[in-house]
Amino acid sequence: MITTGSQQALDLIGKVLLDKGDGIIVERPTYLAAIQAFSMHQPVFYPVELTEDGMNPAELEEALQNPVKFIYAIPDFQNPTGLTYSAANRQCICDMLKDRDVILVEDDPYGELRFDGERLPYIGAGKLPGSIVLGTFSKTVTPGMRTGFIISENRDLLKSISIAKEASDLHTNIFSQYLLWDYLVNNDLDRHIAKIRALYKKQAQAMMDAMEKYFPPTVKYTKPHGGMFLWVTLPEGVSAMSLFPKALERKVAFVPGAPFYAHGGKEDVNTMRLNFTNADCGTIEEGIRQLGELLSDHLLVE
Repeated sequence: MITTGSQQALDLIGKVLLDKGDGIIVERPTYLAAIQAFSMHQPVFYPVELTEDGMNPAELEEALQNPVKFIYAIPDFQNPTGLTYSAANRQCICDMLKDRDVILVEDDPYGELRFDGERLPYIGAGKLPGSIVLGTFSKTVTPGMRTGFIISENRDLLKSISIAKEASDLHTNIFSQYLLWDYLVNNDLDRHIAKIRALYKKQAQAMMDAMEKYFPPTVKYTKPHGGMFLWVTLPEGVSAMSLFPKALERKVAFVPGAPFYAHGGKEDVNTMRLNFTNADCGTIEEGIRQLGELLSDHLLVE
């Protein structure tokens, strides 16, 4: 099903599946706009810690003991952390869900943006009857077209989502769909994506090299193998939110980590999201240098 961006897919899934008090399992941290979309229906969130291999299996098993409608996950180059679920973690989650009546929503806006190697298989697609995969052309072709999609073998669920979509916008913009179709028919999408991957890989490496050079050693960060983001963890007790206005004075912007926590992160959360895809390597190095100086000065004062 074509949707008006994958964000609409999140909204429609919430409308169809959620009543007040229903449970959702999400990553900790997770995509802030998914929290916004689902929160409209007043669910109960059950956050599961995200590790370098994916969702923590023990915490996921514990969360599944609650009455849960669905799991929302971003297995590839997760937003905000940039982390990717390992093959073993994906299989573990699939095995956990085989005999449970829980829908798995796999959001995949970044899967095509792997810097090296082959992409890993979906957790549930083709394996779990309640599986839903969300995708979008925003990260590979053009963001402004707002063209996304839902894939599922569950025809009853798709029918219900279709009815909800008709009430929402009747249909996704036809003109944008024609433009996108024409592009896909008359251009080499794989070649285009290869160019994006090469550029993003270069930019990501420039950011990580600069962080290695300029960040205090007590500041930790993820090292993504694709996607658009990485996640910075400051020492305990250091508020990323309090640093934000000071960073803006240096003409550096980041997203404080608080909004990415489903239970409403407090202002003293010590995490932040950085994006490496929208600046050249020289600008990235200067921005990280400025941020590194700010962090060093702040930690010295602390």
